[in-house]
Amino acid sequence: MLNLTQDIHPLTDFKRNTTDFMSQMKRTHRPVILTVNGKAELVVQDTKSYQQILDRLEAVEAIRVGIAAAEQGKVKPARKALAELKEKLGISG
Repeated sequence: MLNLTQDIHPLTDFKRNTTDFMSQMKRTHRPVILTVNGKAELVVQDTKSYQQILDRLEAVEAIRVGIAAAEQGKVKPARKALAELKEKLGISG
């Protein structure tokens, strides 16, 4: 979660202290908001945190697609779907 007192900085500070900012982001996993002329312009974050966001967005999109399919009646009972999958894959039992 963003900490407004610690995570918003001028771009010039970031340029001067990039290594310190990188260490902070890796330690806290919080993004840093960079400002230009007092206005937020950029968000910088570590790759691990960014990947987590991407993974969550993928999950949300998959859920959205599933809900839409259910609303359109494009679903089947789980037991039937699993039985069809077992048959397709040649799994017994």
